[in-house]
Amino acid sequence: MTTSPPTVLQEADADANRQLTTLEGWRRFIDGPPKPPVLLAPGDLRRLSPDERVRYDDSRLDHHARLRVVSTSFVEKTVICGRRLVLLNRHTISARRGLIVSGLPGTGKTSAITQLGRSHELLDRARHPNVPDRIPVLYITVPPAATPRMVAAEFARFLGLPVRARSNMTDIIEAVVGVCTDTRVGLVLVDEIHNISQTTRSGAEVSDTLKYFSERIPATFIYAGIDIENSELLAGVRGAQIAGRFTLVPTRPFPYGDEWKGLVATMEQTLLLHDHPPGSLVKLDRYLYNRTVGMIGALSHAIRGAAIDAILSGTERITEGMLRAIPLDHAAETPTPPPTKAGRR
Repeated sequence: MTTSPPTVLQEADADANRQLTTLEGWRRFIDGPPKPPVLLAPGDLRRLSPDERVRYDDSRLDHHARLRVVSTSFVEKTVICGRRLVLLNRHTISARRGLIVSGLPGTGKTSAITQLGRSHELLDRARHPNVPDRIPVLYITVPPAATPRMVAAEFARFLGLPVRARSNMTDIIEAVVGVCTDTRVGLVLVDEIHNISQTTRSGAEVSDTLKYFSERIPATFIYAGIDIENSELLAGVRGAQIAGRFTLVPTRPFPYGDEWKGLVATMEQTLLLHDHPPGSLVKLDRYLYNRTVGMIGALSHAIRGAAIDAILSGTERITEGMLRAIPLDHAAETPTPPPTKAGRR
């Protein structure tokens, strides 16, 4: 009995557990997304069988479903700041300096630190070709209501180390530190850092655990979270220690201007739709700005969502009405956008 080959979306479902917080998922991210499908000419499209058309549309749907990182001035600034700290920390024995990326949700914090991690790892691979046992970057997220053991377990999970019920904190930490040292981890990315509060006992203990990891692992630590400069992470004596060692890079919504227009144009160039007039999305850049309040996350969601609807509905183009039908996050839907200096076109 023969079975049909899996569709692109079925393969994507099978990969769902390969997240950035695992070494396998991180390496897949470093290797980059698969090559985009080729947009067929009208004649070739008509010659497809029904099954071939389903697979072809599946590949385009998967293409638009993937969150592609657009290089922005903020991403570039984060990469430069991070690379500078890695170099400055290269010969530092203790009290290494780190970076905090802080801002509102949807302003590109995770994209920025993961692009920094990707840049660091690709450079490490170029310097040490054919050395597969190196792990240049480690990425974790801080769980809500985290405990020290939970955070230590996140380090172990990324590295593929087993965490048994009987394992105590010392066992986990020593195993993590040993592997990180042996595999030459040089950059540790800690996302969702706003889940740590210095005003609670467990939060203070988590902060101490991260500090201990930073002292034992010869790596540069990068934190990312929401509104860190006003959060409880920087409260008290422990918070003062973090503030004294970490540079803070704030993220903000984009202003309406040339960079915003360039973002829209770049995203439009990635569309694989058969009846989408080139440049029609760029003409809607002011509408998109007002709709998303300059949030790059909301912009990406709106465009990718409308592209998926265009394929599913068979319209094969994005219009203002289709963009308007895509529900965005509450933050993007609620505020009134700030006034722009640019005049109406």
